[in-house]
Amino acid sequence: MVKMTLDELRKKIDGIDDMLLKLYNKRMEYIHQVGELKNTNGEPIYRPERESAILNRLKQQNKSVGGKLTDGAIDALFLELFAVARNLELPEAVAYLGPEASFTHQAAESKFGATSTYLPMNSIRGIFREVEKGTAKFGVIPIENSSNGIVSDTINCLDEYPLKIVAEVIIDIHLAFATLSENIKEIKTIYSKDIAFGQCRNFLQDLGLDEIEHVPIESTAKAAKLALKDKTTAAICPAVAAKLYNLPIRFDNIEDSSNNRTRFFIISNFENQPSGNDKTSLLVKLLNKPGSLVEFLNDFEEACVNLTKIKSHIIEGKSIFFIEFNGHQKDAHIQPILEKHKDVIKVLGSYVKQTEDIYI
Repeated sequence: MVKMTLDELRKKIDGIDDMLLKLYNKRMEYIHQVGELKNTNGEPIYRPERESAILNRLKQQNKSVGGKLTDGAIDALFLELFAVARNLELPEAVAYLGPEASFTHQAAESKFGATSTYLPMNSIRGIFREVEKGTAKFGVIPIENSSNGIVSDTINCLDEYPLKIVAEVIIDIHLAFATLSENIKEIKTIYSKDIAFGQCRNFLQDLGLDEIEHVPIESTAKAAKLALKDKTTAAICPAVAAKLYNLPIRFDNIEDSSNNRTRFFIISNFENQPSGNDKTSLLVKLLNKPGSLVEFLNDFEEACVNLTKIKSHIIEGKSIFFIEFNGHQKDAHIQPILEKHKDVIKVLGSYVKQTEDIYI
């Protein structure tokens, strides 16, 4: 093979870019036609199960031809393309637990891309409220962390509001130690979210920072902003938050566990169609009598339904169970169970299952 010069290679790349631009525009023309059909039928623009099917098909095709793109690269390229298409058809806001650069914001961007309209909220309840009102079409909320367990506020709001889970997102949680100070011994105060201090206990002890003032605030991202005010302060925060506020990172990946993950739900006002690779979440309020939980679970066992999570929770003094299983609520072998127990079950949603899960 004859090696090309740098100018020749650049011309080849420019030619491919020109072809991509034409193809992108052609794709948008078809997307527009799909949008018109969806508007006529009253269907939602965002279909997580359809996007998942496209990504899986492309990854398999890429592997079969020995492509150089990784699965992560395909996700990054096409999820952004999907987001551009959605916003051209029907710009819709995404509410998330703010501020900007929080882990929830990162989870939201991983699904909706950088071009979407984002609405940072100060509380999980505020996200549910704005989605129910229609101010935002989607809400992104944390549901559980591998180190700290289930998020109670999310369970309470899932019980209270008539919204559906339409997707889940799982992201790795990495924390950085950022400060204006070049001398660790000068630091007198550290800002972070309360649970982040616990997730970085070993780091703080090793550097002798466990005995100075720890100030818990509502988000790790806000911690970076506060640490900009004084060289005697520091923040435990996401690296992206430190970079956003130009706060120097002194130590990266300081969390105790290398397997620290948080799972997020995307909520909206519609239901997904079956994809063939689904998970369903329920809230179950059983009678307070011996054996009621065993009796309820036996129906799933007899139908060979794989339960992936059972967590008890207290709401207004009453026990409630957060239960998840593999499958879609419309699956033929699952519908009889849901119908039998409809008086005690609230189906929160069926959605495409992620390849990785969190076990707590």
